[in-house]
Amino acid sequence: MMNRRRFIEKGGLASLSLASIGSLSFSERMQKDVVIGHGSHQYKIDLNWGKLNSKNFPVKDCHEMVQDAKGRIILLTNHTKNNVLIYDKSGKLLDTWGKEYPGAHGLTIHDENGTEFLYISDNDRHEVIKTTLDGKVIQVLPFPKESGKYQNKEEYIPTETAIAENGDIYVADGYGSQFITHYDSKGNIKNIFGGRGDEDHLFNNAHGICIDDRDPKNPTLLITARQQNRLKRFSLDGTYLNSIDLPGAYICRPVIHNNHIYLATIWSGDGSEGTGFISILDENNKLISAPGGSIPEYENDNLNPMHQTLKIFTHPHDVCIDEDENIYVAQWNSSATYPIKLYRV
Repeated sequence: MMNRRRFIEKGGLASLSLASIGSLSFSERMQKDVVIGHGSHQYKIDLNWGKLNSKNFPVKDCHEMVQDAKGRIILLTNHTKNNVLIYDKSGKLLDTWGKEYPGAHGLTIHDENGTEFLYISDNDRHEVIKTTLDGKVIQVLPFPKESGKYQNKEEYIPTETAIAENGDIYVADGYGSQFITHYDSKGNIKNIFGGRGDEDHLFNNAHGICIDDRDPKNPTLLITARQQNRLKRFSLDGTYLNSIDLPGAYICRPVIHNNHIYLATIWSGDGSEGTGFISILDENNKLISAPGGSIPEYENDNLNPMHQTLKIFTHPHDVCIDEDENIYVAQWNSSATYPIKLYRV
């Protein structure tokens, strides 16, 4: 079984890359004056955006965030007092629900004929659960025993889903056996591909998945291979197409907004704890901005290894992008901190 903590081999910030260039600490007093990011994508920081009374509305790990059609920001945590926290864009809490998702990890929103639904990937339950926006369970996808790839549910630890235009569901088993299971909208298995390994068509930590529909005539799957510092592109039928290399960036799920790809980068450099930043790729899949990270530089079309340079983030786990291109950042294993907002400047 694959566990995030096994991926962290060395603690602290004293990696060679950081030690050689220096890593600036960051405080709330600095945030009014600091602009982070590079080129066309730069941001001011609000460390207090999502803060709540932790006694009444505790969070454990803030895993993922999405925005619904009403503009509300929906946060998924693995604290069973309130698995889901719903904010407005100013950071005001609007609603909470959920006590039955101890391993809440992945959160996808999908509009089905004008009605939005959430898909929750639960590590501990070894299931994907489809709900309404107020938490009513609509569908449960258990571990895919009928695929022949799993002997028991403990081998299956889903981390993320992606929903195609026709309602097909793709589930990434990022902490289990590394397969991608492709279902129809009713939960029948259509295909399964991937698996553990370092070859192009295999995965080492298939943490995130999304539909890349920037070319509407040719949608594809973008799937994270986090330990390989790479995004892998597949056709919707599971055929490997190509990769996007991001050396030094341990990326979580890809989030498409307009023509850009946004990725929470949970660790950087050699994978030391507390070294995260945000990665932003352009329409040509080139890294153009890294808020909290080093300047993206390419040599002979190859990205130079990335690392954290400003310690704003600990372990960014997901990003949500609103219509004004502000970024909301949820963090894992960050002392139960609430989300941070980055305002586009």
